[in-house]
Amino acid sequence: MRGEDEKQEGMFSYVSPEKRVPQEHPLRPIRALVDQVLKEMSPRFARRYAKVGRPSIAPERLLRALLLQLFYSVRSERLLMEQLDYNLLFRWFVGMPMDEEVWDHSVFSKNRDRLLNEEIAEVFFQRVLKLAKPYLSDEHFTVDGTLIEAWASHKSFRPKDEKPGEGGGDGEVNFHGELRSNDTHQSTTDPEARLYKKSKGSEAKLSYLGHGLMENRNGLLVGTLVTPAHGTAERDAALLLAERIPGIKRVTLGGDKNYDTRDFVRELRQMNITPHVAQNNTNRSSAIDERTTRHAGYAISQQKRKRVEQSFGWMKVIGMLRKVKLRGREKVGWLLTFAGAAYNLIRLQRLQAGTAA
Repeated sequence: MRGEDEKQEGMFSYVSPEKRVPQEHPLRPIRALVDQVLKEMSPRFARRYAKVGRPSIAPERLLRALLLQLFYSVRSERLLMEQLDYNLLFRWFVGMPMDEEVWDHSVFSKNRDRLLNEEIAEVFFQRVLKLAKPYLSDEHFTVDGTLIEAWASHKSFRPKDEKPGEGGGDGEVNFHGELRSNDTHQSTTDPEARLYKKSKGSEAKLSYLGHGLMENRNGLLVGTLVTPAHGTAERDAALLLAERIPGIKRVTLGGDKNYDTRDFVRELRQMNITPHVAQNNTNRSSAIDERTTRHAGYAISQQKRKRVEQSFGWMKVIGMLRKVKLRGREKVGWLLTFAGAAYNLIRLQRLQAGTAA
């Protein structure tokens, strides 16, 4: 029998978002992991808020909403609030009842900037790693860097000694044929961004460099860092990330050809770390000799190290880190760390389900 196309809306609903989300939905185990992390962080949140005053957005809800923004590539806070208004899956994950009014996008952004910094993002990242401990290697690691385009245009890259008003309006700015460098010029939009190109022949962009330390067993990120973009930044950051590796036993650290320099290799060996970086024999001799390459572990590290590109690919394509919408190294830093935690949550959910590649 054909059903009636009734237009009358029901006044009440007795079905909660909890019952509408399928039991096998992949967000369910992620929500359980996130709730466990946020419960451990609750005392830290309590210390950041005053005892009296107008209640703000609960930090737990704010962080869950930010995770959804990364998981589903929601490009703005305005669209995120729109999804929260009618998307039952989003409401369930954040913890909002069906009839609760969503926040204004500007209020959400203000609360995000007030709560989130590098410290909170790093604590969240480390709590996720604590849950992933059974899947982590404590012996073999990989380091790499990626270009993060800043939220600034070429027209904002002006001479440092230029006085306000000298450059004219945007329509009058003409930098073609002008010699520009980071020594003489600076972005007026994001002064910490630097003009940089990742490889020879590529376009120079106002950018930061994001760095990641990955364990080789399951490809989970165990460290992140954002630095100004310059020629030795990747190797400098790699040494800082290597210092975070816990324990005192000898470990291995893989990397691409950019890390094959004698100074870098010497520094790693002094830190009791075996360098498993790729050999760069182009018009030079490699700092890695047969003492390292003759071992089977070196070949394995060369295979495993390429998996770090998967994390960068996810964070840039899905997590919207290809061109960040935040300005300043500190804000870009917490976003990279938080996106790294989101990537680890996705990996951890798959590992627990036994479906990880």
